[in-house]
Amino acid sequence: MRPVSLDEVAGQSHLLGPGSPLVTLAADTTGESGAVSVILWGPPGTGKTTLAQAIARSSGRRFVELSAVTAGVKDVREVMEKAQADRDLYGVSTVLFLDEIHRFSKAQQDALLPGVENGWVILVAATTENPSFSVVAPLLSRSLLLRLETLTDDDLGTLVDRAVGDPRGLAGTVELDTEARAAIVRLASGDARRALTALEAAATAALGAAPAEQEGPPTVTAEIVASTVDRALLRYDRQGDEHYDVISAFIKSIRGSDVDAALHYLARMIEAGEDPRFIARRVMISAAEDVGMADPQALPIAVAAAQGVQLIGMPEGRILLAEAVTYLATAPKSNRSYTALDAAIADVRAGRAGVVPPHLRDAHYPGAKSLGHGRGYVYAHDEPYGVATQQYLPDALRGRTYYEPGGNGYERDVAARLERIRAILAGRPWEPAAPGAAETTTDSE
Repeated sequence: MRPVSLDEVAGQSHLLGPGSPLVTLAADTTGESGAVSVILWGPPGTGKTTLAQAIARSSGRRFVELSAVTAGVKDVREVMEKAQADRDLYGVSTVLFLDEIHRFSKAQQDALLPGVENGWVILVAATTENPSFSVVAPLLSRSLLLRLETLTDDDLGTLVDRAVGDPRGLAGTVELDTEARAAIVRLASGDARRALTALEAAATAALGAAPAEQEGPPTVTAEIVASTVDRALLRYDRQGDEHYDVISAFIKSIRGSDVDAALHYLARMIEAGEDPRFIARRVMISAAEDVGMADPQALPIAVAAAQGVQLIGMPEGRILLAEAVTYLATAPKSNRSYTALDAAIADVRAGRAGVVPPHLRDAHYPGAKSLGHGRGYVYAHDEPYGVATQQYLPDALRGRTYYEPGGNGYERDVAARLERIRAILAGRPWEPAAPGAAETTTDSE
């Protein structure tokens, strides 16, 4: 059922308009005008190999296919030499299709450069990983990067309908009811290959179960589809873009307090086989970064979940992760703790540090007291409210504030208490409010 021309390709309409690079490549010509090397980047099952082979069938160019899994530098050089000879002796240009280029080492990719740069070959490379990280810069700069999109439900429906009736496919030997069609499209998750594989498995089951005396083709039902494909095969590469995209959406959903979205992305990672320890680490970071002092219990809960996952493993570990994620997503949010630290780090990096005040320096070693270390230090526990009026910051930073509590959750209480603490530290008068009265702080003249 692989398309034999670009006209049969479902989806990727943004790449197949008149005059587009792929249409130009597929033109029936041996000339080089307008032909450029391209890198096709997209998820599995979106048509990268299909586009390359459709170009090969449509154009008058010589087509050579290599797989990065099996080809080495020697194979690449042999293709380059033959392509150069064909161009110079016979005027025939060569299209080199290189599948999974991200698996090529730097040396292997460098071997492609002379042929691409000198026009010996027109490279059509395919990758499921971000070329910015997996393709060397010189080759990337000499190629046009084309991003393939996940196929829509309409695209997949078109492919399934075509496969049911086309002589190259099932040739009408089965009928597909509406619910079964919808189930196949849903289970495919945007992957044409998976859609066709699910259809073939369901059709085989329907044909096998049909009575010999039945007239007409058997019907593929949703129940048959469910029995042959029990769950959607998620597109998820633990080293690829989907890994980073899903974890990014997961953390942002927690931060945005959308508990349903957070649990959805958690489910996707669990079903795809993501390392639960990785998930737990990100949950702990989110507890401190996004919830922070608005609910200090968030971090202990996240740490407990991470430790529990290590102790009991999966699949039961998912229960602990679900509780932690639900708690974090529904908790009040504050990032004031770590933004305060970042501000302090910025001062240190800018040289605004100063010396430690003498009364705070270590006074336990011999001779320290003769240097004035510890002299005048006030032990906070001996003071009313457990706060002493004294300077802690270096002189160069005296009066500098980094942490400014927000107004969410527990941090509201911290804000009121911190106002009193800072008043005492600075020696400003403060008196506890009478029961039931508002507490106030006044500045001294």
